[in-house]
Amino acid sequence: MRNRLTADDLRETSAALAGRALELPELARAGTVAAYVSVGSEPGTRALLDALRARGVRVLLPALLPDNDLDWGVYEGEGSLARVQHGGRMALFEPAGERIGPDAVTTADAVLLPGLAVDTRGMRLGRGGGSYDRVLARLERAGVRPALVVLLYDTEVVESVPAEPHDRPVRAVVTPSGVRRFGQRAD
Repeated sequence: MRNRLTADDLRETSAALAGRALELPELARAGTVAAYVSVGSEPGTRALLDALRARGVRVLLPALLPDNDLDWGVYEGEGSLARVQHGGRMALFEPAGERIGPDAVTTADAVLLPGLAVDTRGMRLGRGGGSYDRVLARLERAGVRPALVVLLYDTEVVESVPAEPHDRPVRAVVTPSGVRRFGQRAD
């Protein structure tokens, strides 16, 4: 489905996603949000990143490490991004500035997660690299519980996805048409 989206579709859904996400109480109260820069036909995050930054939120963006773990840097606007090619994979946009360490994510009040789908239990299907599984394990080891939110297209909220014992449910999914919550209060 993502491969059939036009540039206009991507722009429209990006704006809609940003609007819906910015209405979340978890993001309205957040001082720090760990996010990511969408690539290709992923649900667009750029408008959301800029809107969070304009609100005074400290936005952390990942940088992929050779072992598929994630380091973090602070987003300072579109000019602070570097296009980085990791082997034969798709190029990613990462923070060009100082890296602040893999544990920086533990300071986030909310973590925006990429994914391919989420099911009715809030279980997220990732891309299979394990980078965000490591992030979630790091958060758990640190004893912190930021709001976990996945950004998807409407058709990617499905009945069931495969889940393993280490997988953790997200608190909410944001799609262009709205927000769906899973078993946890917004506090």
